[in-house]
Amino acid sequence: AYDMEGAFNRVAVKLAPGGDERAVIDALERRLARYGGRSAHGREDQTSHAMLDNEIKEQRVLATMLPAISLGLAAFLLNVVISRLVSTQREQIAALKALGYPNASIAAHYLKLVLAIVALGLVLGLLVGRSLGLMMLGLYVEFFRFPVFDYQMAPGLVLISLGLTVLTAVAGTMNAIAATVRLAPAEAMRPPAPGRFRPTLAERLGFTRLSTVLRMILRNMERRPWRSSLAVVGVAASVAIVIMGNFFRDAIENIVDSQFNLVMRNDIAVWTLEPVPDRARDELLRLPGVLAAESSRFVPVTFVHGHRRERSQIRGYAERPELYRIVDVDNRVTVPSADGLVLTDRLAEKLGVRVGDVLQVEVLEGRTRTLQLVVDATVREMMGLNAYMSRPALNRALGEDDLSSGFSLRVARAAEAGVLDATREMPRVVGAFSKATMLRNREEISARNIRIMSTVMTVFAAVIAVGVVYNNARIALAERTWELASLRVLGFTRAEVSAVLLGELAITIAVALPLGMLLGWGLVNAMVEALKSDQFFFPVVILPRTYAWAAICVVVAGVASALVVRRRIDRLDMVAALKTRD
Repeated sequence: AYDMEGAFNRVAVKLAPGGDERAVIDALERRLARYGGRSAHGREDQTSHAMLDNEIKEQRVLATMLPAISLGLAAFLLNVVISRLVSTQREQIAALKALGYPNASIAAHYLKLVLAIVALGLVLGLLVGRSLGLMMLGLYVEFFRFPVFDYQMAPGLVLISLGLTVLTAVAGTMNAIAATVRLAPAEAMRPPAPGRFRPTLAERLGFTRLSTVLRMILRNMERRPWRSSLAVVGVAASVAIVIMGNFFRDAIENIVDSQFNLVMRNDIAVWTLEPVPDRARDELLRLPGVLAAESSRFVPVTFVHGHRRERSQIRGYAERPELYRIVDVDNRVTVPSADGLVLTDRLAEKLGVRVGDVLQVEVLEGRTRTLQLVVDATVREMMGLNAYMSRPALNRALGEDDLSSGFSLRVARAAEAGVLDATREMPRVVGAFSKATMLRNREEISARNIRIMSTVMTVFAAVIAVGVVYNNARIALAERTWELASLRVLGFTRAEVSAVLLGELAITIAVALPLGMLLGWGLVNAMVEALKSDQFFFPVVILPRTYAWAAICVVVAGVASALVVRRRIDRLDMVAALKTRD
């Protein structure tokens, strides 16, 4: 078409293993400079690499936060279980020590028990982890195009998992095991001293009209503040995990609503390979079904401020944009100024500029030019390192005619397919997309992926909640069987006896819910800050339904645990319980 042979205007280079990227870039720039070649850039400046790098960063953050929470709760549960086991075997421990068994042998016995639990947990964790990894890989296949997708469980990762798990288990149970070896034989052969009960904090503050059952519950919780506090923290962590898992759904919905309804108010976007005279907009307006058209222009540039340089592009919009707008994270619309630049806050921060500063702009399109442009405003956006100007002002700064390289169209409801077909016949148009189709595809894929992630996180949180609530209830029942049987003999009904034990669970959950919601909010903010990158960051949006869903999941897990414990209470053998006093 251009009567050329072997001509090109873009080249991609693959380096040999161990190649020096900077040296190759410098050599390319020197070689191509006489032909009008622009500055070369490495992989880190490619959009595809940035997307993949952000995805890896996101997985790294999640793979740090979730195991940290789960390992902490595992340490707590093991500590409770081993402490209870030690307390029920005081007499046997005392007899062994009296017979001459050293402390190290007794401690090693309990450590072997812990390590057996760890071994079973590691096998189960590897199987479940592999299944989740394969499922995650299936999601990536739909987004990224690589020659081969192969899931591998790195041996180093398995060893790290084993080491962290063993370390957590031993650290969580060391206190209980140390308490065992510190027992003197004579003291251990005696039953533990009865607990010292006293008026609760509420009673001391003047709340004296408490029911007998509630008073018993509060006194027992205050008698063991460490265990009660850890139980509350464990349930709160479950609430936080559900909130964190469902936060992505809220954030994606907010992003989609902002980008597709507030920023992009057009129906079709059309762009050209090179800038064209703006009269092309009139040709698009004459297409059947086109109701409105708005021009824009995108110019690749390098911003320079002092020693700082940043590759980006200037987006030239209409002076009063209606179909393609600048909208910040708070959904406020910004209108480009008459002559200056509007920068995203992250780009301004990277360049070290403020409003009123002058930026040196090296144009990477057409002939070599360097502009001096004033920063008129900054805007906090979710997407990228962007810079904006009004399109007429951008063309004036470039010293060019009224040129455009993109067009936003609003079309009649039934005319979209016809307009897309017509744009394919236009010689300078290289691309066009329908916002409705793009939105439909994105919602279909995102909705399913977010649903899978939310389900996994909710199940994970429910397992933790059941583990914490049921474990505490079951151990409390084992420790207080004699007390509960005594209450039944004294005339308390089954419901009243159950209320003594299950009321503690109810108070634990009631205290944990608001604490978990606050913890979830904090975790989401920490995660968003850790995931923030130059290209994108999630807005912190947690809808009321997410808090409600987290509360429902934990309450249901608590109720299920309570029903199992209540059944055991109803089957309590009072005669057998009263014969033994531990």
